[in-house]
Amino acid sequence: MDDTIYDEASNVVAVKGAVVVKGPDAVDVRLTPGAAEETSERLLEAAMMARGQRYFDDQSS
Repeated sequence: MDDTIYDEASNVVAVKGAVVVKGPDAVDVRLTPGAAEETSERLLEAAMMARGQRYFDDQSS
């Protein structure tokens, strides 16, 4: 697993009934609307957890 952390958001568009995600490091994914909805929920949950981890790491320094 690559440990690179990117600080740029992916581009997301709807094309012919699919959700297309293009991002850093050659990310190019096509998802059904249902898969995109579930992925967005998982991303949001993980983003909130990561923010909390960074907050608490900063507080303990």
